[in-house]
Amino acid sequence: MKWKGRERSSNVEDRRGMGGKGVAGIGGGLGIIILIVVTLMGGNPADLLGGLSGSDNGSQTEYQETAKEKEAADFVSVVLADTEEVWTKEFKQDGMTYKEPTLVLYKDQVSSACGQAGKSVGPFYCPGDQKLYIDLSFYDELQTKYGAPGDFAMAYVIAHEVGHHVQTLLGTSDEIMPLRQKMSEEKFNKYLVRFELQADYYAGVWAHHAQGQNLLEEGDLEEALGAANAVGDDTLQEKGQGYVVPESFTHGTSAQRERWFQKGFDNGTIEGGDTFKAKNL
Repeated sequence: MKWKGRERSSNVEDRRGMGGKGVAGIGGGLGIIILIVVTLMGGNPADLLGGLSGSDNGSQTEYQETAKEKEAADFVSVVLADTEEVWTKEFKQDGMTYKEPTLVLYKDQVSSACGQAGKSVGPFYCPGDQKLYIDLSFYDELQTKYGAPGDFAMAYVIAHEVGHHVQTLLGTSDEIMPLRQKMSEEKFNKYLVRFELQADYYAGVWAHHAQGQNLLEEGDLEEALGAANAVGDDTLQEKGQGYVVPESFTHGTSAQRERWFQKGFDNGTIEGGDTFKAKNL
């Protein structure tokens, strides 16, 4: 992806060097959302829940950023700026106003309006404060642990989390999450799959516009599709436990995640991303 020397977002909050404790426990619809999004890259929700008890004011220390970390921070900031431009235009075309989210950089652990989380949960979005959270060490983990190398693979991850922000602004999250109290876990999981696939579609919409601005380089689309494939429920379960349990899927299979990202990439608009009405995922 062509990103060096380009405009960075001003909506980046650097908390590296800060203590992570000091936020109330998880609960309600926000709790449900945070638990499902933290598994995007194979994070264990138990890691999050385990860190929600206890509270202090945190501490601030001077963070020494390496050259590699600075490059990663610059990169995610540029990608965030690109998503801001795309979604501002898309919302305006539909007579709406896009409220830009904040991206929080942290190291090891962080507190959000959804609770406290460690880096093991992976990148996540919290609708309670409308912020994206990422430990930049995930950039390397995406390549080594998930076998999804390339800067556009990482761009897909950020665009997916921004997709959850789009869902929050459009009211989709408020419509879907209350259903958890009205049905069995297995049935609700089917809604979660559609919820996550829609975020993949929105990530594809962003990639479509990136291509239109001639920002993609050879192999970028394949990198994004590779990342989508790597984090499919079936792939993660097969690697993690040696077998697949479709009833427990919350994000969709590798094929489904690739398909909806590609669909967003091909369409380039919000329309066409209603996964909840789709007969075939």
